[in-house]
Amino acid sequence: MERQTALRAPLADRMRPATLSDFVGQEELLGEGKFLSSVLSARPLPSLIFWGPPGSGKTTLARILAVETNAVFLPYSAVLSGIKEIREALAELKRTRAGGGPAASRPAILFIDEIHRWNKAQQDALLPFVEEGTVTLFGTTTENPSFEIRNALLSRCRVLVLSPLLSSDLETILRRALTDADRGLGKPETFLAPEALRHIVAVADGDARVALNALEAAVAIALHKGLAAVDMETAEEALRKKGLLYDKDGEEHYNLISALHKSLRGSDPDAALYWLARMLAAGEDPLYLARRMIRFASEDIGNAAPGALQITLAAAEAYRTLGSPEGELALAQAAVYLATAPKSNRIYTAWQKATRDAETEGTAPVPLHLRNAPTRMMKELGYGKEYKYPHDFADGFVPENYFPETLGRRKYYEPSEAGHEKVIADRLKAWWGRK
Repeated sequence: MERQTALRAPLADRMRPATLSDFVGQEELLGEGKFLSSVLSARPLPSLIFWGPPGSGKTTLARILAVETNAVFLPYSAVLSGIKEIREALAELKRTRAGGGPAASRPAILFIDEIHRWNKAQQDALLPFVEEGTVTLFGTTTENPSFEIRNALLSRCRVLVLSPLLSSDLETILRRALTDADRGLGKPETFLAPEALRHIVAVADGDARVALNALEAAVAIALHKGLAAVDMETAEEALRKKGLLYDKDGEEHYNLISALHKSLRGSDPDAALYWLARMLAAGEDPLYLARRMIRFASEDIGNAAPGALQITLAAAEAYRTLGSPEGELALAQAAVYLATAPKSNRIYTAWQKATRDAETEGTAPVPLHLRNAPTRMMKELGYGKEYKYPHDFADGFVPENYFPETLGRRKYYEPSEAGHEKVIADRLKAWWGRK
């Protein structure tokens, strides 16, 4: 009965390695003399953050380390569990240890799956337990820990970086699952055609769980149809289609938008179109891409081509009106325009300088001649006195100081010689010459 129940579990769960010798892949961590070898000989175990893509073995390695060190393993999911539940479990652990017995001397590992999903307060609540040595913390995350995990917590952990599994690793895992008679599918290796194996590996893209789920589905289809083997057509049917490597909330999302932004900045319209098309094909929100291009129009083009902002705004509105796929063409038009427009980041750098001064000199008083004087008392106090109205002077310009007196005249915006900014640069030179 127990064996039947176990075999009803998904293949990916049944084939989860129980020891490091069974684990396939991550040689940079598991090889002789590598980090995990030294971790196993360390006492006590350090707190660890396992960072890597889905299906790379984060949870499996955490469980194996717990077994290899004979530790009490307390597994929780950041999605399903809260701090209150964990505090109660740790309090019970303390009571058990206080009572003595064999469990009192065993180390304890608090395992938090998807730890990045906890907010700052929840993460901070773990600190006392880690600092006092009640538990060793193991956390898994698909997100960059330096962005998603509190510095106070991260500084007390070692980060293990896992890579997507190699194609050769996935092939080994699939063959083992196919032929294993106890935990796997118990089929001969010839039951999986070589081209079907390669297709599953390619689509899994380094994710062992995806590969095993696909194999399990493909074998089930083949058996249902009475086939002698899983052929290419069956593998394709099991996988439906290739899912692009993309997580709209994960690191790959930021990698792809960075590639789009840099292609636009580098004036490569073809690369920009590729990254735009790739993100749209992967299911990205087109209006998110429109917003990023609107930002780019100001950050990297600015007044070198003032029309860039208008075109990107129009592209966003066109998409709102047409939707997909018709509206995507307007986004493509905007991307090509941005890539081929003259570039200038002078607005961006000027804004950064002004923002820094505003933050450090934000209490500087407004000069009297720039102040509004709606009442008689304000006028008597000198508000607005000696203000020079530019329209009363030639070309609508008059030399004047518009900065706080304590700050002095600052120069933030220095237009480039690109595009329309050259016109602005010449105009400012003429004005500053008069000053």
